[in-house]
Amino acid sequence: MNETWDVIIVGAGPGGLACARRLAAGGRRVLVLERKAVIGPKVCAGGITWDGLLRHVPESLIERGFRDQYVVTNLQRIRVRENNPIIATVDRGRLGQWMAGAAREAGAEIRTSARVMAIDRDRITVREDRGTRCIGFQHLVGADGADSLVRRHLGLASERVGIGINYQVPARAERMEWHLRTRVFGYGYGWIFPHRESVSIGAYGARGNLGAATLKKRCIAWARDLGYELERVRPGAALINFDFQGFAFAPFWLVGDAAGLASGLTGEGIFPAIVSGEAVARRILDPAYPADEIAAMAKKQRRHQQIIDLSARNPILCTLLMEFLALLLRMRLVDFHTLEMTA
Repeated sequence: MNETWDVIIVGAGPGGLACARRLAAGGRRVLVLERKAVIGPKVCAGGITWDGLLRHVPESLIERGFRDQYVVTNLQRIRVRENNPIIATVDRGRLGQWMAGAAREAGAEIRTSARVMAIDRDRITVREDRGTRCIGFQHLVGADGADSLVRRHLGLASERVGIGINYQVPARAERMEWHLRTRVFGYGYGWIFPHRESVSIGAYGARGNLGAATLKKRCIAWARDLGYELERVRPGAALINFDFQGFAFAPFWLVGDAAGLASGLTGEGIFPAIVSGEAVARRILDPAYPADEIAAMAKKQRRHQQIIDLSARNPILCTLLMEFLALLLRMRLVDFHTLEMTA
């Protein structure tokens, strides 16, 4: 072994790149390993909270922003409006490329087509185009998604997971919609997220709600009723991990989906990934840093889990809960941001 880094980050998603940028800016030698050949593209609806986005990426990356959020249940159709946009859409490919450029500019090295094969106490085995090698580290950050190798190395199970199915349709839409229709999606939901030149249409649900095949079938039928033909559009699917069991296992660290910090209720993962990536970087740079932002996200995640647990008990209770939630939103007794994973 003739190569050693202060920090190796496995995964070049938003969490890993945010972590890399801050660490490199803090003077650490940082290596990011990404198993894919291209950074950025991922199955993702591309929705992110407006306030959270503006704190972390340039406004130029925003494709569309929406002050109005339309929520549809079995019995209600409501509109939630605020003075500023509530949710914005971004292209994951462009976001990833911008974040990679920022991390490199700060001094981090990024290698693509680099698959981590094994993890030891202070080294990893990596397979690249130029061969297989061992690389040493002082800290190893797992930012490698819901099926994280680093997480599995730590012996952490992932029981609380969901699945999202997304179709990127070449079309134009003006309304951002959330369909909490229990007759179709159980205690999951369907979405319509307009982008600049396309529309993200998909469905999400936690494990135990609907199987992947059933979720896909119902999503296609639901979209057809709304005027979207999805049969000829190739879908993407991704697991969402919301089984948070901690992030600090020094010298090992977890961020984003690898840490299980996505929302089990909404499936939102971009913002928790960025926030946790930066928090872990700060903790590595300063061991006394409290990382309160991760604790705040975990607290909100537990509230989301309580809603899931109540909804899962029986279909009638699930329907009543969704209708009640929509009513509270309509009456402005619940803020839409209560459903978001902002810190």
